[in-house]
Amino acid sequence: MENQQPRNQNLSRDEAAERARILCVDSYEVDLDLTGAPDPAVSGYRSRTRIALTAQVAGEETFLDFIHGGVASVVHNGKALDPATAVRGSRIHFTPTEGHNLVEVDGTALYSTSGEGMHRFVDPVDGQTYLYTQYEPADARRVFANFEQPDLKAPFTFTVTAPAHWHVASNQSVAERSEHGNGMATSLFAPTLPISTYITTILAGPYHYVTDSWSRRLEDGSTLTVPLGLSCRASLAASFDADALFTTTRQGLDFFHDLFDYPYPWGKYDQAFVPEYNLGAMENPGLVTFTENYVFTSRATESQYEGRANTIMHEMAHMWFGDLVTMRWWDDLWLKESFADFIGTLAVAEATDFDTAWVTFANRRKAWAYVQDQLPTTHPIVADIPDLEAARQNFDGITYAKGASVLKQLDAYVGREAFVSAARTYFRRHEYGNTTLADFLAVLAEASGRDMGAWSESWLRTAGVGSLEVEFEEHDGAVTSAVIVQEGADPTTGSPAIRPHTLGLGTFELRDGKLERTGGFRLDVTGARTEIPELVGRPRPAVVLPNDGDLTYAKVRFDESSLQVLLERLGTLTEPLSRATAWAALWSMVRDGLLPAPVFLSAVRRHVSTITDVGVLSMILGQAETAVQRYCPPHVRDAEHRQLAQSLHDFLLAADPGSDAQLAFARALAELARAGELDHVVAGLLDGSLRVEGLTVDEQLRWALLQAGAARGHISTSTLEAERQANPSAVATVGQALAWAARPEAQVKQAAFDAALSGTDADGAVLSNDVLSATVNGFLIGSHEQIDGYYERYWPALADIWEKMSIGLATRIVQGLFPLDQDLGTEAPEQHRVVRSADAWLADHAEAPRALRRIIIEQRDQLVRTLHGQAAVLASRD
Repeated sequence: MENQQPRNQNLSRDEAAERARILCVDSYEVDLDLTGAPDPAVSGYRSRTRIALTAQVAGEETFLDFIHGGVASVVHNGKALDPATAVRGSRIHFTPTEGHNLVEVDGTALYSTSGEGMHRFVDPVDGQTYLYTQYEPADARRVFANFEQPDLKAPFTFTVTAPAHWHVASNQSVAERSEHGNGMATSLFAPTLPISTYITTILAGPYHYVTDSWSRRLEDGSTLTVPLGLSCRASLAASFDADALFTTTRQGLDFFHDLFDYPYPWGKYDQAFVPEYNLGAMENPGLVTFTENYVFTSRATESQYEGRANTIMHEMAHMWFGDLVTMRWWDDLWLKESFADFIGTLAVAEATDFDTAWVTFANRRKAWAYVQDQLPTTHPIVADIPDLEAARQNFDGITYAKGASVLKQLDAYVGREAFVSAARTYFRRHEYGNTTLADFLAVLAEASGRDMGAWSESWLRTAGVGSLEVEFEEHDGAVTSAVIVQEGADPTTGSPAIRPHTLGLGTFELRDGKLERTGGFRLDVTGARTEIPELVGRPRPAVVLPNDGDLTYAKVRFDESSLQVLLERLGTLTEPLSRATAWAALWSMVRDGLLPAPVFLSAVRRHVSTITDVGVLSMILGQAETAVQRYCPPHVRDAEHRQLAQSLHDFLLAADPGSDAQLAFARALAELARAGELDHVVAGLLDGSLRVEGLTVDEQLRWALLQAGAARGHISTSTLEAERQANPSAVATVGQALAWAARPEAQVKQAAFDAALSGTDADGAVLSNDVLSATVNGFLIGSHEQIDGYYERYWPALADIWEKMSIGLATRIVQGLFPLDQDLGTEAPEQHRVVRSADAWLADHAEAPRALRRIIIEQRDQLVRTLHGQAAVLASRD
C-alpha cells in the first residue's frame, strides 16, 4: 500500500462480540524498530506482529485492527495475502482455518504528536527525543496490528530496537538485550501475563531512571519482592522527587496487599512521567504512565502533592480492578474507573499523611460528576456503549466521580467488611478474565447477604442527580415536623429517580459568633419524604446540613434559614468536610439559577480567606472567576470583577508569607488579570517592583502573569519569544503559545483562529496536543468584538475536522472553540444567537457521528445554563 494513514474506523460492540465468538487469541509477538525516531523527517517506524490464535468457528472472515502508514505484507498460516485486497482502511481481513492459526503483519506505524498511539516529543531544553505510548480505549492499533477489544486478552512479548543509550521499557522486564555496534540495541522483553491490548505499553528515550524495591512476607512464608522504577525526561531530573514518589508507592502496595489479600501479580512496578500526556495517568501493568505535570518544576502546594498521590493510588488500584479483572466491553467501564476512583481516594485517606482526601473528593471530584450528570447527554453509570467513539467519550465525570460516589454510598450501605470480602472473591474468581456488572453484583450479594438488584437498578441503571432538602414545621419555638425531601428524575427517561440513601445529617449552632457542631446522626432515606424524628421537639438548629460527611451522591439544598446563616457565617465553620460540602452546595445552587452569582461572590469575598484546605480554596477561587465571567450579566460583571480583583489583591498581601494560600491567591489573581483591573500588579510582579514577602515568581506563576499581560496588550510577541529562549522548557513552550494567541490584535487573533481550526501553524506544521489547546485557549481570551466574527467559519468546519483528525485532536478543537462566553440579551436564553446556531447545526447534521454531536449538545447546554444564571441575577434585582 501507499504510505498513507487510513481513516480511523470505528468498531461496534456487535462487531467485537462477533469477533470474540469466532476466535480467541493465544499470544502476541510485537517487534518495533524505533531507530529513526530522533530524525524529525522520519514519520513512521517498522511494526511487525505475529498473532497466534485459535478459531472457535472456522471459515468465517474476520479482521485485525491497524491504523498504519502502509502494510508491506500479511501472512496467514504461511500463505501471503495480497495487501491490496486484505487491507481495507484500518482493517486487515482474513479467514481463520480450523484450530490454530498464525497471522503475521509487517507494516509501518506512524509517530504522533496528539498523545495517541506512539507519541514523539522533542525536548525544547536539550533537543532530545522521547517516545511513549497511550492507547485507551483503542489506540494500540496505531502501533501494531491487533484485535482491539478488551475481552480478547493474551500474553504479549515485545521486542524494541532503539538507540543504545536510550532507556527502553515495557510491561515486563528486559529478558535479553543485544547491541548492534551501530549505536543501536534490541531489547526483548519477557512475556506478559494475559492482558488486554489497551494496557500494553512502550517507553523509549534518554529518560532519567531511578530504581528501588518493595517487599512483603506472604502467608506461605515466602517473600514477594517487587522491583520499583521511576522515570522522567533527563532535563527534569533536578526536580524529580523520587524519594517521595517511592514512599507513596510503597504505602500503596502495602495498603492494597492487605485490602485485597491478593499479591501484586505483575512483576515489576515502573512509573513513568511523560510529556504532552492526554490523561492524568494510565494503568499499564508493570509500567504506569503519568503526566509529567506531576514533576513539579515550580513550587507545588500541599493540594498538588495530594492530587499526585491520589493519581498514584488510583492507577495502583487498577492493577486489580481493570488489569487483573477487566470489563468485557466498555459498557462496564465503571467496573474499573469507578472502583479505582473510590478505592484510590480511600488509600490516600488511610495509607498516607494526606488527611483531606475525602474533602478534596467532595469538593472537586463530585463537582465534576454533578456537572456531567446534569447535561442532556448524561447516562447511567452502566452505560450503553455501542462503539469505540462512544467509549472514548465515556471517560467522564459519571464513569469516574459519580461511580466512585455511588461506591462510597455502597460501602456505607453494605458495610466495609462485606465490600472488601466481595472484592477479594471477585479477584480470585475472575483473575485474568473479563466480567460484567452481574459478576460483581453476584459476589456482593454473597458477601452482604442482600439482594443487590434493587440497589443496582436505582443507582447504576438510572441517570441524573437528585436533591436533598430538609423541610420544617414549627410551633412555639420548637420543631413539630422535620422531613428530608428527595427530588429527582432520570433525564434520559423522564421517570422519577428516587434512590435509597444512607447519609449523615449534621446540626450546627451559632456560639460566640461561630458555627459549631451540636449533633449529627446517620439516616436512611428510602423515598420522596423521610421523617427525621431526632429534630422534633426541640428548637430548630441554626444550620442543618444534609449529607454531612458526604456519604451519598445528591445535590444539597438548604432550607432558607440555614442558607442565610451560612452566607453570613460560613467562614466560622471550621470542620473541613462540612465546610467543603456547604461550599459545593452553594456553587451548585448558582449553576441551577437558585442563588444569584453576586450573592455567591459576596460570600466568597467574605469567607474564602478562612479556608484552610488549599485544594478547596483553589476550587472556589476558580468558581468565583466563572461566576463573574459567565453567570453575571454584562452590566453587573464589571463591578463584580473589580470587587473580586480587589479582594484577591488584598488576600494576597494579607496571606501568611510563603503559605499555600498565598500562592493560590497569586495564581488566581494572574488568571483574573487577563480581563483587567490588575495591570499594575501584574507588571509589578513581573519586573520586581512589587515584592510580596514569601512569594516567589517561579516559572509557572511567571508565565501566568505573562499571559495576563499579553492579553491586555502590554507584552509583545518578541518579549514572549525572548522569555522562552531565556528559559526553554515544556512549560514555556505551552505558555508562550497561549500568551501569543491571547494578544488583542486583529492579525494575532486571525492567525490564532486559523491555527486552532486547522491544528497547524503558519508553516503548515501540525501542532502538538498541548500547543493546540494553548492556542485555542489563548484565542478565546478577548472581547466579543475581537473574536465573535470568526465563528462564521466554526460551524461549517466541524464535520471536516472530525473526519480528518484523530478523535483526541478533533475534540480539543470542537469543544475548545465553542463560543461559551456569551452575554444575555433581550431574548430568552434558548433564543440566543449562538444557541440558535448550535440548534441549526444539530438539525442539519442529524447523521453526524454521535461523539461529535454529543460535544455540541453538551456545550450548548452549558451555554444555556449560564444564560439562565444571568437571567436569575436580573430577576433578583427586579
